[in-house]
Amino acid sequence: MEVAIFLAGLLLTFAALLSAVRTFVLPRSAPDRLTRSVFRIVRMLFNLPISRMRSFEQRDRVMAFYAPFSLLLLLPTWLAVVLVGYMAMFWALGVRPWVEAFNVSGSSLLTLGFARGEGFWITMLEFSEATLGLILVALLIAYLPTMYNAFSDREHAVTLLEVRAGSPPSAVEMLARFQRINMLDDLASFWEAWEAWFAALVESHTSLAALVFFRSPRPEASWVTACGAVLDGAALKRSVVALRRDPQEALCLRAGFVALRAIADLFGVKHNQDPHWPDDPISIQRDDFMEACKELKKHGVPLVDDLDQAWLDFAGWRVNYETVLLALAEITMAPAAPWISEFIQES
Repeated sequence: MEVAIFLAGLLLTFAALLSAVRTFVLPRSAPDRLTRSVFRIVRMLFNLPISRMRSFEQRDRVMAFYAPFSLLLLLPTWLAVVLVGYMAMFWALGVRPWVEAFNVSGSSLLTLGFARGEGFWITMLEFSEATLGLILVALLIAYLPTMYNAFSDREHAVTLLEVRAGSPPSAVEMLARFQRINMLDDLASFWEAWEAWFAALVESHTSLAALVFFRSPRPEASWVTACGAVLDGAALKRSVVALRRDPQEALCLRAGFVALRAIADLFGVKHNQDPHWPDDPISIQRDDFMEACKELKKHGVPLVDDLDQAWLDFAGWRVNYETVLLALAEITMAPAAPWISEFIQES
């Protein structure tokens, strides 16, 4: 019985350490059950007050605390699991009763030193638990600056997009503004910058998944709606605008839907890896597309003659990212934005 309890405690301690490594250290996407459980439980608690709030601004103010609060709760969760694991190991080595094993484990983990056991192996366990506790605290402290640097880089581009696409960002408004300043035929650097942004996004938001839920400083801004505006803008530019097609548009589109799919996979979002329209439908209707074309024409954007083919081309691009885009908008409670608001509605 002592051996079984010792092994159970060892497995609990290893599970907490593995969870911390997956969450903060491992430089790749690695879903962790313990971390996911903490975020889910906190989300359920946050859903209680926001379900009674009428305006999106009120819900946004509350949800701004969701990711930081969940992130900080990870540390006491890991420490609690380690404490229980070591308590079982101390008990198995003869520290009795369970209350005394709890005192020795807590004293060692928090380096308080008010309770100690006797014997070489018990002392070694105390030293190892104190070391592990310090490592877990250091991990959180060390990686917070990394996360906020990635957040700052992400939001820099989201803020700049407001100048080009309005607030909330709109693909139609973006192309109209580029037309007004005579840049519509010279956007290679813009698409290239967003291709690099998507590459950085998938690297940071899959290795540090909590970043997905960090909200923008302003309620009307969101990294999800920014993605949608840029991808829809590139798809419209390639399908409906009667100007030279830039290969960088296609590269930006592919970088975008690859990034969104990778992030969606982290949260178990089901989607077709090789979608084709019309077998895989999109929420944008042909009337919505034609209305967007009228708006672009009103702003002087040159359009192709065959709008029927343009619609087919646009739908063929949109189907690659729509499912994951709308799913991430729902998961993150993104603000309403053109062609993304099917799931995000203000009361």
